[in-house]
Amino acid sequence: MPEISEQAPDFTLPVTGGGAVTLSDLRGTPVVLFFYPRDDTPGCTTESIGFSANLSDFEAAGAKVFGISRDTMAKHDKFVAKHALTVPLLSDEEGSVTEAYGVWVEKNMYGKKSMGIERATYLIGADGKIAQVWRKVKVPGHVEAVLEAVRAL
Repeated sequence: MPEISEQAPDFTLPVTGGGAVTLSDLRGTPVVLFFYPRDDTPGCTTESIGFSANLSDFEAAGAKVFGISRDTMAKHDKFVAKHALTVPLLSDEEGSVTEAYGVWVEKNMYGKKSMGIERATYLIGADGKIAQVWRKVKVPGHVEAVLEAVRAL
C-alpha cells in the first residue's frame, strides 16, 4: 500500500466514454482516485453520484476525479447510464491497480470471508505523489472532505 509522500503507482486503464487514462500523463494536475467495491450497489451508487454532483467543484479546484472498481466496461457503461453519472470510471478487471494501491483485501461479511475492494480514496498531488489517503471510507460526508483536501493543496 503506497503511503503519503510516496510516488503513486502508475497505470493505464480503460475509461467510460472510450479511450484510456494513464496516471503519469496527468502530472501537473491533482488527481482523486476513489476505489469502490461494485457498480450499482447502495454505497457505491451514493458515492459515485456524490462525486458526479461535485465534479465541477473538483474541476474548478484544478483536480481530475476517477472512480475505480474491478467491474467490466460494460457494467460501468450501464451504471453510468442508469444514474446519469458524470464522473469517469476506470475498469481494473485484472486487479493490478487495486492490488498496487492495497485496496484488494480480505473482507469478512456475516462470518464469510472473501476478497474484495476496500472503499478507499487517494489524493495524488500535481507532483505525482500521494498527498492524502482515506481508508475504510464511510460515504456520508466523504466527497466534501476530499474536495476540502483538494482545495487545500
